[in-house]
Amino acid sequence: MKRTLVLLSISLLPLFASGAEKPNIIYIMADDLGVGDVGCYGQTLLKTPRIDQLAKEGMRFTQHYSGSSSCAPTRSCLMTGQHTGHTRVRSNGDGPLLDLDVTVGEVLKNVGYKTAAIGKWGVGEEGTTGVPWYQGFDHFFGYLNQRNAHKHYPPFMWRNEEKVLYPSNEEFRTHYSHDEFTREALTFIEENKDQPFFLYVPFTLVHVDLDVPQDSVEPWIGKVEETKPYGTPGGQHYIHQKTPHAAFAGMVSRLDRDVGRIVDLVDELGLADNTLIVFTSDNGPTYAGGADPEFFDGNGDLRGVKFDFYEGGIRCPMIARWPGKIEAGAETDHVSAQWDVMPTLAQLTGADAPAEIDGISFLPTLYGKAENQKSHDFLYWESSGKGGWQAIRQGDWKIHRLNTKKGRKAMALELYDLSDDPAESKNLAESHPEMVAEIAPLFESGRTPQENGDLLFSASRQKK
Repeated sequence: MKRTLVLLSISLLPLFASGAEKPNIIYIMADDLGVGDVGCYGQTLLKTPRIDQLAKEGMRFTQHYSGSSSCAPTRSCLMTGQHTGHTRVRSNGDGPLLDLDVTVGEVLKNVGYKTAAIGKWGVGEEGTTGVPWYQGFDHFFGYLNQRNAHKHYPPFMWRNEEKVLYPSNEEFRTHYSHDEFTREALTFIEENKDQPFFLYVPFTLVHVDLDVPQDSVEPWIGKVEETKPYGTPGGQHYIHQKTPHAAFAGMVSRLDRDVGRIVDLVDELGLADNTLIVFTSDNGPTYAGGADPEFFDGNGDLRGVKFDFYEGGIRCPMIARWPGKIEAGAETDHVSAQWDVMPTLAQLTGADAPAEIDGISFLPTLYGKAENQKSHDFLYWESSGKGGWQAIRQGDWKIHRLNTKKGRKAMALELYDLSDDPAESKNLAESHPEMVAEIAPLFESGRTPQENGDLLFSASRQKK
């Protein structure tokens, strides 16, 4: 059964006036979009005018972190308000969410929100307890299986429990999934404009395949230096792409365009003053499938990409717009992570949230009340990938423990001072043993067993 929801604390009472209308919430998550891929975060080649406009009209976070460095665990952290030491899905391939897991969809549905998830789910497949319609979402459209989401012209997707077939996609490529998501999201907003709604849009762009309709590719042909074609027809998991740089640029442009379409509809319907719109990404950029983050500076000046816990793998863009509530053109260096979203939205709406979460509401920051903003004692990440990897940020210090699956003799520690070295280029573990001694014990306290212990987590893996 579901865990009991409890009121977080009196300090997390809603900040809006008593009796005020609950705000609509739209949370848009790009896929594999690096912090450096966005214009307002330093990108100069790719064009993101609509996302940049969101930043001009709202608040830009400069030290916001994804839940993890890959797709599924990030989504689990976002949904449950827990970091990867506690959340159900800690690496790609884990899962699904179980019935006892409480999601942000459930938290908001319990206070009267109409809830929808449109895009890539990734934390529960057909026939499991992790599907979105069992996890607090009134409406779902998209991919349940994240591997299926590699193909942007899929043979099928899901609309709630109904499998929607696209038999013409294999030969004629008639239904581009991102366009279908955008259409569905716009329809949901139109149909629910007269009641409070929570719309979660985990877009699949810019995740490979590098594949986008030609009208998005053509503007970049000849305008962006090209590399050699990726792969051969039918020769690898990801599709052959003749112009990978132009294709990636076109995917970014199409993503940006459709973020703008969502914002425009909110404005046209007169909902802007009562709608919080958040834009972010799920992790850093990737080198898979012909993508080229080095060429585009997808991780900016940071080290690391997708699957890394270095800053380039987990530092992500986050922009929040709410006219009249969030100051236009604001910027914050508040250190936050995606497991903070649940308590933030709970505080915003007066909802109850589980006691067993790791998140801290950043609503005071959104409202420009930095003096009321609580900070994390530390942020924690773990993954079984790359030989096992843990990372902790405490203040400006960042510590990594590598090769955790290979035994203590093989483990390696790295320590960085992000205030002086955000690129994590100077390992200070040997020169600052006192900091290693102070922070390293958090590797054990960060990862504590879930309710009923890790045996329950192991059982959920076996059921997949």
